[in-house]
Amino acid sequence: MNDQAQLLPGTLDLLILRAVSLGPLHGYGILLRIAQISANALLVEQGALYPGLFRLVRQGLLKTSWGTSENNRRAKFYELTTAGRKRLREETENWNRLAAAIAAALAAKPEQI
Repeated sequence: MNDQAQLLPGTLDLLILRAVSLGPLHGYGILLRIAQISANALLVEQGALYPGLFRLVRQGLLKTSWGTSENNRRAKFYELTTAGRKRLREETENWNRLAAAIAAALAAKPEQI
């Protein structure tokens, strides 16, 4: 049985911002970081990641620079901008509110209605 969860629409950007907030990473490193911080419960496909990275750079939430990866290859590294840190804070607060509301709804008992 597959224990990996499906990403909900709109959550990829939040996960990318969170992964990059822990330190500059290249694209494949972001995939690995998301898997790591989710205890391998979330798997992001490269075909979804790179359009997401492009979108976040275009929005000014990430900045890029060229560097050398751990296997000595030239790679584009991504870092949060000030706007990216602000968006991460806002999106995290929104997510936590939504998760709490859904948890409350799922915990409701017939006698509470």
